[in-house]
Amino acid sequence: MQRRDFVKLGAGAIALGTLGRHVAANDRLQVGVIGCNGMGWANTTSLLKQDDFDVVAICDVDRSVIERRQADYARLRKNRPDSYGDYRELLARPDVDAVIIGTPDHWHCRQMIDAVRAGKHVYVEKPVANSIGECRLMVDAARESGLAVQTGQWQRSGPHYQRAREIVRSGVLGQIRLVRTWAYQGWMKPVPVKPDEPGPAGVDYDMWLGPAPKRPYNPNRFHFNFRWFWDYAGGLMTDWGVHEIDIALWVMGASAPETVMASGGKLAWPDDASETPDTLQAAYRYKDFSMLWEHATGIDLGPYRMPEGIAFVGNNGTLVVSRGGYDVYPEHEFVGWGKEGPPKMEAIESGYPAEGVNTLDLHTANFADAIRAGDPSRLNTPIESGALAAINAQMGNIAYRTGDQLAWNADSGAFDDNEAANQLIMADYHNGWTPD
Repeated sequence: MQRRDFVKLGAGAIALGTLGRHVAANDRLQVGVIGCNGMGWANTTSLLKQDDFDVVAICDVDRSVIERRQADYARLRKNRPDSYGDYRELLARPDVDAVIIGTPDHWHCRQMIDAVRAGKHVYVEKPVANSIGECRLMVDAARESGLAVQTGQWQRSGPHYQRAREIVRSGVLGQIRLVRTWAYQGWMKPVPVKPDEPGPAGVDYDMWLGPAPKRPYNPNRFHFNFRWFWDYAGGLMTDWGVHEIDIALWVMGASAPETVMASGGKLAWPDDASETPDTLQAAYRYKDFSMLWEHATGIDLGPYRMPEGIAFVGNNGTLVVSRGGYDVYPEHEFVGWGKEGPPKMEAIESGYPAEGVNTLDLHTANFADAIRAGDPSRLNTPIESGALAAINAQMGNIAYRTGDQLAWNADSGAFDDNEAANQLIMADYHNGWTPD
């Protein structure tokens, strides 16, 4: 597959240049939802807190999910959305202004590109895609369309994250030499090994697989747990990592690392059914700082005794930010060995989310604002930013899978002298989902 050829998107794709309907300032905006389980529906209900949005079409390969969401929607609005099993039929509707894509990661690229080519604004769940190459293609397609494409990395819309960024960029912490990013997920338990079985009634399993390799149905690979299999996703690195890495890159104004290496494996539960590592550390070297990513499943006691977060370590102090808030800790003066115990971590500034503030709601409202204004530059996490985070996360996974320290060549858009790593830059498409 040639990267540029992929933009053609094969049989059934909607022709480039198709325009969506004109939306006047006082019109109600009409939404289609592709992938209605989990975050796909969480994003939908968040967007519907704005009164001028209605869902007119929903699509899912699982009929039971559609029926459940039809019932859920009836409690929110009076209209009844039409339902589809093939997202292309939904995109062909001229009355759909925007779509929410909440499908598994391996579907994001194809569906987002098809959507903007059909003239739809897009809210696409994170991570943007399941490969570096797909991220690039999505950015190109969004730019060509001029439409609003928001990524579901909603932390950027949080006021306390924005304040944390102001503090770091003010220089008060001094030179930032290290950024730590992490996710320790104590709620995650072993995925028990299960045999293959016939697909459930009402599920179009072939459509669920789409461009992924053809495999027998296994309940471990379906719905939520698809995250732990390389065919569809990248484990915690791309599930949680894109959130934290996105904030690190945004604050530091960084894009791609010079080098990356990783170590870890299935160290907690080596015999469970998942493929992706339950324990991972990745080290990135950028021009002026280093970044560490680490994750662990089954335990919560991460750095700074926090299950998730980002720490900006400067010469004068450290700022630690998470979904719960931020704290700034000053460096202590060294007074000699044995003169005092460990310095107490006493914050000199702290900030927390305001009572009742839902950052996801702020993020979907920002998406709506960009649509209304016809101005994608208003987006807090545009596709370009989502792609940067996903690309960096994918680099960490590629370093882990190859076992090599990788040098990234920004000019060529590839790894220097490592064919195995470069083979993982672009996804392979299967089952007839190939370019013309």
